[in-house]
This record gives sequence, C-alpha cells and structure tokens, in this order.
Amino acid sequence: MDPQVFNTPNAPRPNAFVPQAVIAGNLIFVSGTVGTDLSTGKLVAGGYEEQVVQSFKNVKTILEDAGSSLDKVVKITVFMVSGQDPYFSVINKVYSTFFPKVTPARSAPQVMPFPGGILFSVECIAIIG
Repeated sequence: MDPQVFNTPNAPRPNAFVPQAVIAGNLIFVSGTVGTDLSTGKLVAGGYEEQVVQSFKNVKTILEDAGSSLDKVVKITVFMVSGQDPYFSVINKVYSTFFPKVTPARSAPQVMPFPGGILFSVECIAIIG
C-alpha cells in the first residue's frame, strides 16, 4: 500500500507544503504540530504551557479524524526550546493528562528556537484501527 497524505480541516496545517500526517498501512505519522489555534490561525494566547496543551489538542484531532486516537500512539517526539525546568516539568504535567493510561515511547530533544514565537512542537506515530 502506498503512503497517503492526510489532512483534516479540523486542525491547523503546519504549512502549505507539509501535510498534517501521512498514513502508511495501519500507521499514521503525524508531522510536527505546534500550538496554533484553528479559529485564529495564530499561536494560542498565553505562554509555554498553553502552547504545549494546544499542540497536543491539535495532534488529538488529527489522530481522531484519521481513525486513530491518543491511546494508539506508540512513539512521540516533543521538540522544546529548553530542557530546563520549568519547561520539562510543564511538558510532563501536560503529557500525563493526554496519556493517563499507557505512555508511548518518547524522545524529547532540545532544539534551537523556532521562528515566530513557537516554543514547542510534537510529532507522533500511532496505530489506525
């Protein structure tokens, strides 16, 4: 089965050239997703925690619209501009609310600052069906 591009109108797209996700077989690979508010097209108001929460909400929407869910995530990568507290503690707090049962494998690299005030990005791999 050839990979299929997946986009939903219910979550913001990373940009015009990058799909929200690609489906290959029974797996969905969600592209880097940030804390953009779909209704405004801008980063969610607030700070770091608000961006982290909105990023995970956007991923949740993409997964559900593709026939998957957060419960079926097997690998997640969170990209953060700082691995120091309070940033890492915020990620862990928010992470535990979105993954209360089984926590997927996770990587958390610290990256150079993103453009446009973005402080956090998340991508994942999940099972469909």
